[in-house]
Amino acid sequence: MSLRDRAAVVGVGTTPFYKRGQSYPRTTLEMAGTAILAALEDAGLRVEDLDGFAYYSGGYDSALLAQWLGVPEVRYSASVTGGGNGSAGSVGLAASAVASGMAEVVVSVMSLQQWERRFGAAFAAKQGEKDTGGGAYGPKPTSERDFIAPSGLLGPGQFFALLARRHMEQYGTTRHHFAEVAISTRLNAVNRPTALRRDPLTEEEYFSAHMISAPLCLYDFCQESDGAVAVVTTSAERARDLRHPPVYITGAAMGGNGRWGQAIGWLGMDEEYFASSGHRPVARRLYEMAGLTPDDVDVALLYDHFTPMVLMQLEDYGFCPVGESGPFVAEGNIRHAGGSIPVNTHGGNLSEAYIIGMTHVVEAVEQLRGTAVNQVADAEVALVTGGPAALPVSSLLLRK
Repeated sequence: MSLRDRAAVVGVGTTPFYKRGQSYPRTTLEMAGTAILAALEDAGLRVEDLDGFAYYSGGYDSALLAQWLGVPEVRYSASVTGGGNGSAGSVGLAASAVASGMAEVVVSVMSLQQWERRFGAAFAAKQGEKDTGGGAYGPKPTSERDFIAPSGLLGPGQFFALLARRHMEQYGTTRHHFAEVAISTRLNAVNRPTALRRDPLTEEEYFSAHMISAPLCLYDFCQESDGAVAVVTTSAERARDLRHPPVYITGAAMGGNGRWGQAIGWLGMDEEYFASSGHRPVARRLYEMAGLTPDDVDVALLYDHFTPMVLMQLEDYGFCPVGESGPFVAEGNIRHAGGSIPVNTHGGNLSEAYIIGMTHVVEAVEQLRGTAVNQVADAEVALVTGGPAALPVSSLLLRK
């Protein structure tokens, strides 16, 4: 059974976005609820209509959310494994619940708050507790991590730096190509009121920035943000009678090559996939389900936690041949003005806000409704991706 056009996104809602740690005294639960209520209002639905939850990352408690919101009955609750790789996948999960009849109105939500990371040590000291440290992404010890940690591979940026370096060595990609991703994405954020970074970024500023994990500098890394985003999905039939024209889920896929596996947590993938985003098998299935090709896509919302992974996704989703994404972006092809495939027209994780990929879904919906700040003329099909990260990576094709 194909999910093609059997479900639609009918509502999106967000809180304001905050720089890391600045959402206090709000709570994760309160922000999630605020975003969900806003998404239901956007759809023209009520809490009483909501009967399903589809998550990724975060470990949300449907029982608590349902009780807090006043949902009469929960018929569906499920989560995509992994982290940011499941942002698009959570909407695909909602679509599968709706298409199978397990639920009628399903919400996907991400609420991210990092004030605990910023103030955790102070709070612990005040309460006479010991701060165990480890950082925001401090991994638990395992035999695998004990093997790679002595090499300095402690966080995502260091792992992705290795993939970036391999791509540079194999294909001649340069830091100027990474800079184009950062600069063009920032340019899209300049006139977007929700963006946290609205000051233009110049090439001089990019190359003057301090190196974090060579070849990746400060502007190759996404920001860390607070806030929440919710997306409401229902059946195609019900969607036709709601507040906005439906945005149909014409394709949804997740997974990837088995040897991609833990990806940056292990780097044990096949040579074919090493200098890639890990999305190639998912992209193939996505296009097959939708009956579309890369040429049909009008705007691409590509998960941009690190600039080189945008390049590799352009290759994996067929917008340019493998190994040619550097020259492709250098020619201006991902720019909103005049590009062959405008990318991250909202500013993305790099410049709007890092709500672990969910802002990309919001932007896709706005583009297809014709209400985006940086509207792509006559946009009819939008691609949204989650990851690159460990399996499963995910993606959506949405259409008017």
